[in-house]
Amino acid sequence: MQIALNARILQAPRTGIGHYLAELVNALGHQPGVELSLFHGWGWSANLPEAAMPGYSRISPVLRQIPGAYQARRWLEQRRFDQGRARTIDLYHEPSLWPLAFKGPTIVTLHDLTHVHYPLTQPAARLKEIERRLEQGVKQASLILTDSQFIADEAQAYFGLGPERFVVAPLGMAARFHPRSDESLQPVLQAHGVEPRGYFLCVGTLEPRKNLTLALRAHAELPEPVRQQFPLLVVGMAGWKAQQLNDELRKGLASGHVCLLGYLPDEQVAQLMAGARALIFPSIYEGFGLPVLEAMASGTPVILTRRSAMPEVAGAAGNYFEPEDLHDLCNVMTRLVDDQTHWQVCREAGLQQAKLFSWDRCATLTARAYRQALGG
Repeated sequence: MQIALNARILQAPRTGIGHYLAELVNALGHQPGVELSLFHGWGWSANLPEAAMPGYSRISPVLRQIPGAYQARRWLEQRRFDQGRARTIDLYHEPSLWPLAFKGPTIVTLHDLTHVHYPLTQPAARLKEIERRLEQGVKQASLILTDSQFIADEAQAYFGLGPERFVVAPLGMAARFHPRSDESLQPVLQAHGVEPRGYFLCVGTLEPRKNLTLALRAHAELPEPVRQQFPLLVVGMAGWKAQQLNDELRKGLASGHVCLLGYLPDEQVAQLMAGARALIFPSIYEGFGLPVLEAMASGTPVILTRRSAMPEVAGAAGNYFEPEDLHDLCNVMTRLVDDQTHWQVCREAGLQQAKLFSWDRCATLTARAYRQALGG
């Protein structure tokens, strides 16, 4: 099977969808009969590009102000797609938002419906294009891949499609997420002034739906000696309306018990994940929640809400709290500090839960969807 994958998103700093695509491409390389061609917006390649660092923008701020900039870029991409290797492929897989036009079978990965629930997370012009093109693309797709059953159910209701059009292919975790010895973690942890299992960790783009404000407030409610012994480290780049977090962040940073680390290289994130007392993932909407899986695979207990797809990922290994309940989150954090037996049980449960997920499994289900769409 000659498969075209739209890999343009890999030119941007890698967050959830970028990591999904990079890992999927690598895993599909081990699937028999699958040959990939990666379209990067202006041409084709057989190799993954290097990940960009923050500050990269696929459309410059100046171009965003030009009427029709998104449509013009889209038209140019479509032309490059049509003029290139698209003529020789059997199936086109669009892994992010809306697909380019293709006369053959098309598969779309729908990670979530964030643009429906949180439309202001997108620039206005981009949102308009999503709303104009996504529904048409989804309805024309031979099959729609989703990361979770929750999103499959939500998309069926929203688009009015039957369950036979959907294939759930849960995500996996990269090999860098695994338990590590305290000794191996020391260089990175010392650079950030923390000890193994001596800090809480938040990972994710800084934006309102991630609910980071609640984590900051809960940490601030802990007794002073606990905050001093277990500071809160925040990893992620600024997203939509990150300024809403300013007051809470300013208070935490001023206290010396919160450290904002920004966007870090993948290996550093993996080491911080393996060394944390717990991952706090207070998000109120996720199509999967990849950091939850990565933390469990690293031997780190997870604190999260029972919202959207996240219970599918954490299962019984999760330490759940109500997303609006400050004291509930405080209690969960306190128990993971005070009760070593409970902490160890959560660690072991998470390691077992993580074994249910892998990129090989995701690639196998994806390749099976390719064959199904091609009539195999």
